[in-house]
Amino acid sequence: MRLPWPRTLRARLTAGLVVLLTVSCAAVGVAAVVELEHFLTGRVDQQLSAAGVRFPESLEHNERTRRSDHDGDENGDTRRMATGTFGARLADGVVTSAAVVRPGDSTRGLDVTLTAKDEAALVAVPVDGRGHTVDLSSLNEYRVVADQGADGDVLITGLPLEPVDAAVRRLELVATVVFGAALATTGLAGALWVRWSLRPLGRVTATATRVSELPLASGDVALPPRAPEADPHGEVGRVATAFNRMLGHVEDALTKRHASEERLRSFAADASHELRTPVASVRGHAELALLHPGPVPPKVTRALSRIAAESARMGEMVDDLLLLARLDAGRPLERDPVDLTRLVLDAVTDARAAGPGHRWALELPEEPVTVPGDAHRLHQVLANLLANARAHTPAGTKVTLSLESGAAEAVLKVHDDGPGVPEEVRHSVFERFARADRRRTAGSGAGAGLGLSIVAAVAEAHGGGVTLESRPGSTTFTVRLPAGTE
Repeated sequence: MRLPWPRTLRARLTAGLVVLLTVSCAAVGVAAVVELEHFLTGRVDQQLSAAGVRFPESLEHNERTRRSDHDGDENGDTRRMATGTFGARLADGVVTSAAVVRPGDSTRGLDVTLTAKDEAALVAVPVDGRGHTVDLSSLNEYRVVADQGADGDVLITGLPLEPVDAAVRRLELVATVVFGAALATTGLAGALWVRWSLRPLGRVTATATRVSELPLASGDVALPPRAPEADPHGEVGRVATAFNRMLGHVEDALTKRHASEERLRSFAADASHELRTPVASVRGHAELALLHPGPVPPKVTRALSRIAAESARMGEMVDDLLLLARLDAGRPLERDPVDLTRLVLDAVTDARAAGPGHRWALELPEEPVTVPGDAHRLHQVLANLLANARAHTPAGTKVTLSLESGAAEAVLKVHDDGPGVPEEVRHSVFERFARADRRRTAGSGAGAGLGLSIVAAVAEAHGGGVTLESRPGSTTFTVRLPAGTE
């Protein structure tokens, strides 16, 4: 099972501190245990050296005489032997006798039964007078010394390692408890220390989060207060300083961008307003010339008709630009109760007259739907959506306008089963002067690219919005409007 890797810097620093301390404690503990075991084993070797081979020699006498009435000095008296002392005699590579001093027995060593594995382990002990560790199945681990006897035999003396093992285990337990408590205390203290040390970085994060939640795409943006300054000589302080400097550059850029947008809006509004009069004048003169009673050459008549038509189209474009400029400036729309059901019926009726080659369908709720808003602008939204469906789909396409009513909002949907909006332009269909792919508009004429941007601006001015979902064979524009009354 793979342990989860800490994700936050604070968790990683704390985990790293605990890991380093764990490694250090483990190294100290292992060194202490190894040193203690080595020291105690050395003491056992000293005891074996002091004991000599008196006990295994007594086993040799017992083997020869097999009598039970010898005195201790001559026949293996164990009163001067430590409890647990082991003795064995080997002759020609075979264990001939083995005994161990039992607790409470002060006169003799008692025979022990050795397994073949035990005898093999004893035979393998080097005869060098140095201590070696063997594991006897009936006696556990022993430290033994093998010496050459007077008769060419091998005499082995041993002492149990159980006291050494007990001391080592006790040290391991104490070290585990002490180091565990130290690790827990240090981990907690380290986490608090790291948290305190990274507090300036937390303030930088909080400031960055507030900045990320601001609508930076357009409009005048007021950035939150800068992150508190920290020690400039530390890493966190340098991060805070660099972040505040970056916020200053961003604020300057946003201010300049907002000023540029305001100048552009002002220019668009002024230019549109100023263009209305000459465009209307051109259109009026063209229509007046067409009404001339005298004979007019056909080419002149056609030219005047085109001038009148293009002047009318330019007038509509100027009106659209003025509307967008007013909406950008935040000018409020009318807020009267609007019967959306009636608007939908009128819009579809107009669409049928303008596009008889399409199949138009309606889906309306049983009860009328009313929302607060500007009836003229909402009708413009519906007209633009239906005109967009008519212009960008071939004849025979089915276009469905549906209206749904909820407790909090009303939903208008315009769906068609045409070829769909190309994927590369879906993200920009609501931008001004956006153009669809020519493959979708072939034969239908090119608009100014303001219709859908007006739909989005009017919907947002009413507190709602518009979205697009499109794939080949299915395109749906959804307009959501708040249904609350004022």
